[in-house]
Amino acid sequence: MVTALMVIQLLVSLSLIVAVILKESKGEGLGSIGGGSTQMLFRSVKGLDQVLERVTKYLAVAFMFLSLLLTFI
Repeated sequence: MVTALMVIQLLVSLSLIVAVILKESKGEGLGSIGGGSTQMLFRSVKGLDQVLERVTKYLAVAFMFLSLLLTFI
């Protein structure tokens, strides 16, 4: 049982990494702190970005749930 959950968590974590890498960058990171931002703060999410936002959210929740479950087992 524990081994199966660990394999599922591995697959979820790898999927989460891929989803985060595929997402388009929305800002300039730390460069926007000093006022050097040239991009708009609020940008609409379209198409594939919207799907990746949802997938990332669900995978993150699944990863947290599996982490907690494996901690208590």
